[in-house]
Amino acid sequence: MTEYLMSSEAAKNEPHRTLLTAKNRLAYLTDHDWALLAEKSEILAFTNEEVIIQAGVRPRQLFFILNGKALIESARGTRLAEVSEGDICGEMSFLEDTIASARVVAEGNVETLAIEWTALDSLFEQYPDLGSRFFHSIAIKLSHRLRSQVSRPRG
Repeated sequence: MTEYLMSSEAAKNEPHRTLLTAKNRLAYLTDHDWALLAEKSEILAFTNEEVIIQAGVRPRQLFFILNGKALIESARGTRLAEVSEGDICGEMSFLEDTIASARVVAEGNVETLAIEWTALDSLFEQYPDLGSRFFHSIAIKLSHRLRSQVSRPRG
């Protein structure tokens, strides 16, 4: 069962520190960018095998992994990838404004920072430079993901 973990404003602003230092982070976002995102986000916790994003459904939120790991699976259940601290889920649906092409499932306990698409759009209108850095970071992340898939041995 998904848990909502927000209890105080101080706690709500701490997650961006984890995301700033994670090796898989969105590279071009600043400390201030993360603080703005965290202010509009909520922390959600998922338990083992709980679905974070369902394939074939429009998510309406982006998820930044704060702690734990999740599996990305095709609609048929084939394991496609794994995400962990600093990674983002739901970005492809956000970019394309469409349904999720894959399912994201918690592997053990997972804590995420979740932000509604509408909140992101509002932040990008208010802070265009944030939007620019965000989309640049997503482009780099997707490029790295594609490169790793292309260079992975097929068997």
